[in-house]
Parts: sequence; C-alpha cells; structure tokens
Amino acid sequence: MLVSAVIAGSPVRVFTVTDLVVMGVAPVATGYALRLHRERADQTLRVQRAEADRLVAEADRVLAEDRARLARDVHDSVGHHLTAIRMQATAARRVLDGAPPVADRALGTIAELSSSALEEVREMLSTLRDVPVGVGLGEVEQLAERLSGPDRRITVSWSGAAAPVPPAVDHTAYRVVQEALTNVVRHSTAGRVEVRVRRDQGLLVVTVADDGVGGAGRPGLEGQGIRGMRERVRSVGGTLVVGPGGAGWSVRAELPTGRVG
Repeated sequence: MLVSAVIAGSPVRVFTVTDLVVMGVAPVATGYALRLHRERADQTLRVQRAEADRLVAEADRVLAEDRARLARDVHDSVGHHLTAIRMQATAARRVLDGAPPVADRALGTIAELSSSALEEVREMLSTLRDVPVGVGLGEVEQLAERLSGPDRRITVSWSGAAAPVPPAVDHTAYRVVQEALTNVVRHSTAGRVEVRVRRDQGLLVVTVADDGVGGAGRPGLEGQGIRGMRERVRSVGGTLVVGPGGAGWSVRAELPTGRVG
C-alpha cells in the first residue's frame, strides 16, 4: 500500500503509516501468540500423559503387590491343608491295609483329589503371577475317573473335528466340566453321568448330563459355582444353559473357537 501510494504520488499521511505498521505487526503477534498457546497446550498434554502413565504404573505396582500377597497367603494356608489331607489319607491307607475295597478306594480318592487340588491351587497362583494355565480338556477323562465311584459312573465322549481350540476356551471348557461334575457329586443322587464334547464349525459344545434329581428343587441351583461358570463362559463370548434335561440335570456350554472346520 505504501509503494502504491508513493507511485501514485499520493501524500503519505500519519494514519496510513500507522495502519501499515498495525497491519504488519498484528499477524506476526497473532501467530506468535498462537504458537505459544499451542506449545503450552502440548506441554500441558505431555504433563497430563506423564501423570497418567505414572498413575497407571503405580496402580500396576499396587496390583502386582496385592496379587503376590494373595498368592503367598493362599499357598501358605490352602496348600498346607491340602498337603495335610493328602498325607493323612495316604497314612490311613497304609494303616488300614486289608480294609474293604470301598474304604480303600475312598481313601485313595481323597488322596488323589487333594493332590489334584494342590496342583490346581499352584496353577491358579501361577495365574496370579501372569503365568499361563495349562489345564484343559485333555484332563477331562482323568477328572471323570477320579470322581467315579461304586454308585456313580461317569463317561466321556468326543465328536466332531479334532482341531485345536484356543487355550482360554480349552481352559474354560475344562472348568465348566469340573464344576458340573463337582455339583453332581455334592448335590445329586445320579448313578450315571455323561460328559459330551463336540467340536462344530467355530464352536465347542460341552454338555454334562446326569440321571439324578432334576427340576428347580435341586440344591445349589444358582450357587457360587454356577455363577462362576456363567462368568467364565461369558468371558470367552459363550453361552451357558443349566437346568433339567432328560432324566436328570444338564449343563451345556457353547464356546466360540474362532475356527472353521
């Protein structure tokens, strides 16, 4: 504007120079102010992120300490008692050498169950320390054998493709079978129990059915065990149905495997 005014021969007045100065300085000042504001905002964001990271790290540390403390407490308490039970049952079998087969088998079952429970406690403690748990459907037949007795026969059948399933689904399926069989032993008069494992396309179906007392009157219908099963199944995106089925009671879990065939 100043050059144009000079070329045109127009007189340069004071307010024109002032206007030119203002127009020249104002964008620079505005840009500088915006840059300062942006840098300040970035610095504030970095501080907030650093504080958030510190809080997360602190929470992780506290959680890790709590998990370690819980692992120690469970190991010292539950592990001790399970070991004592196993030792007492083993000693009783030795002392009662020649006892009736039923008594010997009962003591043997107590020793085996306490040993198995001790191993599972150790596995759960490993979970608290972020170590993967290896128990799965491969142990179902051993589980059924341990819980079978003179008045109760548990069978396991397999069908469908033999493709492997994700570890989390495999572990969940085992826990469902374990809890269902435990409920049969505790609350049912069933003499025959069937565990059926079927692998469909992208789905693992586990069913535990017995010929014992059915209907809504069975004790422990919605106890802690069944709620635990529901939570486990839900955590892997599956569904669980528990209730009367056939001649007795049925537990059916459908677990997505993310595989086809």
